[in-house]
Amino acid sequence: MFGKPSGYHALPQRDSVFQSNPGLYVSAENFIQYSHAGHSLDYVPKITENDFTDRSQGWMSWMCHRIVIFLVFLFTSITFPVSGWFVLKVVPNYERIVVFRLGRIRPPKGPGVVLVLPFIDLWQKVDLRTRAFNIPPCQVTTKDGGVISVGADIQFRIWNPVMSVVAVQDLNTSTRLTAQNAMTHNLIKNSLREIQMEKNRLGEKLGVEINDKTRPWGLEVDRVELTLESVLKPPDDSFSGPLIMPPSIPGLEGLSGPIQQLAMHFLGNGSGGNGSSSETSHSKGDSVSMVNEKVPTTPLAEARLSADELLSAVELLLSEKLVSQVGACFQFHIALRDGTHKTYFVDLSKGAGRAGHGMPDQNPDVVFQMTEEDLLAMFEGTLRPFGAYTSGQLKLHGDLKTAMKLEEVIKVMRQQ
Repeated sequence: MFGKPSGYHALPQRDSVFQSNPGLYVSAENFIQYSHAGHSLDYVPKITENDFTDRSQGWMSWMCHRIVIFLVFLFTSITFPVSGWFVLKVVPNYERIVVFRLGRIRPPKGPGVVLVLPFIDLWQKVDLRTRAFNIPPCQVTTKDGGVISVGADIQFRIWNPVMSVVAVQDLNTSTRLTAQNAMTHNLIKNSLREIQMEKNRLGEKLGVEINDKTRPWGLEVDRVELTLESVLKPPDDSFSGPLIMPPSIPGLEGLSGPIQQLAMHFLGNGSGGNGSSSETSHSKGDSVSMVNEKVPTTPLAEARLSADELLSAVELLLSEKLVSQVGACFQFHIALRDGTHKTYFVDLSKGAGRAGHGMPDQNPDVVFQMTEEDLLAMFEGTLRPFGAYTSGQLKLHGDLKTAMKLEEVIKVMRQQ
């Protein structure tokens, strides 16, 4: 009794390739379970190579499929004048149709006029055009102890419509979560200096990391652009010194920080023919400016203003030039520090512009709702309007594109 082998065997692992006895509807010579590496695509072994040959069907399953398909074709042909309105689909160049015929995946169809059989075909359209989404600003602790608010703008496209349907249930949500987690895990390994001066390089590295996770889903990320909203906490002095930001030079904006400094140095030494001009250009090329992102060097930061004082300062800056640049009327509902609420307006739609308390003479184009602290932070430059909108600090009613013209007013205010 103990010498005979037991009739029970350990089940093989799902992710390994194994042989077993086929059932009635499965071909014996082709019954091989391929490693799917986390994807439920065992019934289409070579889908990633665009090979849709189904080798898992037995002879009886193949015969049943052919009989059902023939009967549906016959029914469609007999009732064609009427069935043509239901079985013929027009697919544009930027879309494909993914078809499941009797539950089995078929090659993607399109563009042009395609035939979808009734009763046995389930189909889904897939858009191949480039799309974009943004990761809302989130707090990230850098390697040197700083805390920043950073987001990202991501452009992606679907390169394999079949994989985008069968490999993931909710492609958009999965991509957003994957991109946000990859951004957070990537940025915590860098210092604040590296994030500010090498955003392009970090964006390219982040795009490669996201692609490694999303390409099995049939999705490819084309571009990642990091957006640093604000520095919530400066880095610890023990990790790094004060941040040095080189001045921007036309034509060198796309270079990373160290490379830009080196280019500025050589351009400064190489310009000019006499000693005085060379010395002047050398001093300009090697000059650096100290930037403290926590307390920016603006007139508003020297003395904390109130909303009323800010309105008085804005009134002095109104001009016909500013009206021509903005051309909109803004209304502000501000929650003050003492808990009360006040309403202000800045009318830049006609004449030289007007600003004051209460409601404007005409219907405002955009209505803003925010706290007094956020309003002052926007005019000081520590909070961008779009960043405040995406983070929920700023609520608006009206056109978003028109609302972002408020930055023109902020720009003129900071130049004074």
